[in-house]
Amino acid sequence: MTRTYGEGCPIALSLDIVGERWALLVVRELRLGPRRYRDLQEALPGITPAVLSKRLRELEEYGVLRRRELPPPAAARVYELTGWGAGLELVFQALARWGVRSPVLPLTGEVSADSVMLGLRTFFAGDGGPREPWTASYEIALGRDVYRLRVEDGRLTELARGPAATAPEVLVRTTKAAWQAVLDGAEPLDDAVAAGRLTVTGDLKALQRLVEAPQRVRTRPAPAG
Repeated sequence: MTRTYGEGCPIALSLDIVGERWALLVVRELRLGPRRYRDLQEALPGITPAVLSKRLRELEEYGVLRRRELPPPAAARVYELTGWGAGLELVFQALARWGVRSPVLPLTGEVSADSVMLGLRTFFAGDGGPREPWTASYEIALGRDVYRLRVEDGRLTELARGPAATAPEVLVRTTKAAWQAVLDGAEPLDDAVAAGRLTVTGDLKALQRLVEAPQRVRTRPAPAG
C-alpha cells in the first residue's frame, strides 16, 4: 500500500484497501457478476482510463477482485470479485441505507443500470409487510442491459445480469430512467405503462408487487440540538 493510515484498526485497514476515490464504485459494478474493462468504463463515465486501470490493479493486489480469461467464443478478459471481496455486500447495503437519509446532500446525477437494480435488492422489503408473499420470475431490459429476477414466497432469491433461462412470467422493456422513476415512486407503474415508457408482457399485478417491494427510507433525521 502506497498510502496507509498506519493504524492497527480494522476500519482503517478497510479504508486503506477500498477508501481511494472510485474504488468502492468499481466494486459496486462487479456485485452482479464479472465485467470487462470496457463495461466498467461505460458504467463509470466519470472515471479516467488511467484511474480505472490503477484501481483495478490495486484491488487485484489486495485480493478484492481477480482477472479471468473467458474461453472462446467470448475470448475476453473479465474482472470479478473474490469471495472475500463479495463480503463487502453488507457494507454496500448499509452505506446505501445510510446515504439515502442524508439531511444535506440530495440524490442527484446519473447512476449505472447495475446500480438501479442493486437498489431494488438493497431496499427490497420482502414479505415483512401485511400482504401475502408471492412467487414470480422476471426479465427486465433497461436498454441493452438485461437482468433476471426471481421472487419466491416474497423473498428476492435471484438478481443477476443476463436473460432468463426459461420464459419469465413478467417481461419488461424500458429505459433506465423510466425504471428508476417507477422504483422510486416518482411515477406510478400504471402511468408509465400507459405512456409507453414501460412495455410489459405477462402478469402486471406481479410487476406491481415487485416495484412496491423496495422501501427507500427518505425520512430526514431531525436536526441535532
